[in-house]
Amino acid sequence: MLFSTSHIDHARKLIQTLSLHLIKPISTATTAFIQHNHASQTQTLPNLRPLNSKISSYMRYGLVDDAQKLFDKMPQRNTVTWNSMVRGYFLNGYVENAVSLFGRMPERDVVSYNTVIAGLMQRGDIDGARRLFDGMGFRDVVSWNSMVSGYIRNGMVCEAIKMFDEMPVKDVVSWNLVIGGLVNCGEFEMAEEYFRGMTTRDVVSWTIMISGLASAGRIVEARELFDEMPLRDTQAWNAMMVGYIENRYIEIAEDLFRRMPQRNFDSWNELVNGLVKSGRAYDGMKLFMQMPEKCQKTWNSILLEFIRNGLIREAHAFMEKKPYSDVVSRTNIILGYFEIGDVDSAIGLFNLMPIRDATAYNVTIFGLGENDHGEGGIKLFVRMKGLGVLPDEATYTSILTICSDLPALQLGMQTHAMVTKTGFNTFVAVCNAIVTMYARCGNLDSALLEFKCMPSRDIISWNSIICGFAHHGNVEDALEMFQKMRSRDVEPNHITFVGVLSACSHAGMVDLGRYYFDIMRQEYFIQPTSEHYTCLVDLLGRFGLLDEAMGFLNQMRADGIEVPTSVWGALLGACRIHKNIEIGKIAGEKVLETEPSNSGVYLILAEMYLSCGRRKEAEMIWTRMKDAGVKKQPGCSWIELNNSSHVFLSGDCSNPEFSRINLVLELLHMEEKTKNSKLVATPLQQVLADGCCG
Repeated sequence: MLFSTSHIDHARKLIQTLSLHLIKPISTATTAFIQHNHASQTQTLPNLRPLNSKISSYMRYGLVDDAQKLFDKMPQRNTVTWNSMVRGYFLNGYVENAVSLFGRMPERDVVSYNTVIAGLMQRGDIDGARRLFDGMGFRDVVSWNSMVSGYIRNGMVCEAIKMFDEMPVKDVVSWNLVIGGLVNCGEFEMAEEYFRGMTTRDVVSWTIMISGLASAGRIVEARELFDEMPLRDTQAWNAMMVGYIENRYIEIAEDLFRRMPQRNFDSWNELVNGLVKSGRAYDGMKLFMQMPEKCQKTWNSILLEFIRNGLIREAHAFMEKKPYSDVVSRTNIILGYFEIGDVDSAIGLFNLMPIRDATAYNVTIFGLGENDHGEGGIKLFVRMKGLGVLPDEATYTSILTICSDLPALQLGMQTHAMVTKTGFNTFVAVCNAIVTMYARCGNLDSALLEFKCMPSRDIISWNSIICGFAHHGNVEDALEMFQKMRSRDVEPNHITFVGVLSACSHAGMVDLGRYYFDIMRQEYFIQPTSEHYTCLVDLLGRFGLLDEAMGFLNQMRADGIEVPTSVWGALLGACRIHKNIEIGKIAGEKVLETEPSNSGVYLILAEMYLSCGRRKEAEMIWTRMKDAGVKKQPGCSWIELNNSSHVFLSGDCSNPEFSRINLVLELLHMEEKTKNSKLVATPLQQVLADGCCG
């Protein structure tokens, strides 16, 4: 029976604990053997126990250099000294040093071999451990257990069982290792057989089986086994409680928690997290406040659950009242505020943070960009750099995305230079943002160059370049990229087909648009979204195939898919071009149902009525617009010139260069009408020659 490994963390922890203990000389028989064989040496050596203990302590705390210096200074060493060094090297990840030192040992005992075998297995060197094991003159039960544990750790359960069956002597640790390994890999029935075959069981044996039964959903059997236990420790109670939590019996888990004779940190922590995950965040908060030892990670998970349920302000209030919060707590709440669009509260909390890390800056920059405050995000990026906080992959991705949305090509190019200088151009996400930035800003040559230079590409890379070409009407390039993508066995997604259908719509390729729409559904089994229908309706509408477009919408509704406003808007635009009043009226009314303040729809409908001589109905639309308090939004355009952006609103005369701009526009208008000889300068050329416009 297979089951989720997330349910058997307790069993896995037990196995890992057992594995770690295998590098320690725990066998009394082994100790006696060593003492017997080295009795004469021990009598002549001074008392090395304090120095050996100091080496072990250094290694335990990661002070490898200090341990090495002490080892080098020791005038005399015994086997325990060498073993302590070898074991310490393995514990700190210095595998080559450990193996090298083992090779230089003047004398080795069984503990030496066991330490190296366990260390090699933990680092994945199975063959090296097996060679060492086969070459041992004497093996104790720890030697065999080290091999069994190593095979299990490396996913070779069959080899572990074979080794277990060959063992001349087995202890309870041997049995627990095999049973735990079988439980972890889903071979639960075999685990039960081995459990029943044990002559002696300890509390770990029972706990492993309880966790396994609970993880398989057999919670009743797990409880029966729990009740049969002759002796229970806190870990066994925790395993049973976690089993109830994972099987959504949270109330029974609470009852078990109350009945526990002793509780440790895991007892409190597991139940608090269980309450939070089951949607009882307030109860989890109450229990957390009773915990004798508070856990920062658990506190953050409680606040995060409030945030996920939209209770941002409640989470913020709890955070301010209790002294358990850190930079992670505050960052999560900032993110929550941005998700509900409360930019002011997010920025206010960010500014009050006593400590800010790169993640806090990244979340705030990203949130500003997502909430149409891109300029604020750029300013914060400059502030971040000025304070010495190093930007990372997420920072550059967010800034480049903001440059794409503004769009701000010059800033995007500067950011690209920073990315290259700092070496983040090896990250796929950053390169994708660069491609998107250049494409959206209209610099398709740079977008294509960056795309070709990428060390590796994912689906987002291909989508960026395809949609970039499609957005700017480079239809052939967009479709060529799509074909290259398919030829390289990259699976397209729904965004890919938005770009492809948009390209077909730009070029008026009706048959090809239908073809790709069918491929999307029938070959790649992608359910069409509003964007796909918008592209297709727009494509059909451009060629006046309004009845077919309306048929698509009717099919959508028949399939239970709500037709989004964007699709009705695309159909309305097509009706305006082809003067189809009846369908246009339907589309316009559908848009106004969800967007009653959309001034553009009123004006399009009025214009359509006027074009057909139906002035009375046009006036009714104007009256309706006026009664609804809807006003026409002024047109807006902007241009980036000499690293400066200039914004123009219809009817706005506030630009300091307004008179000179008007002069140039008038000259352009005159030049358009001028049909003089090419040898005669046009009015605009003459003005420019005279330097009137600077």
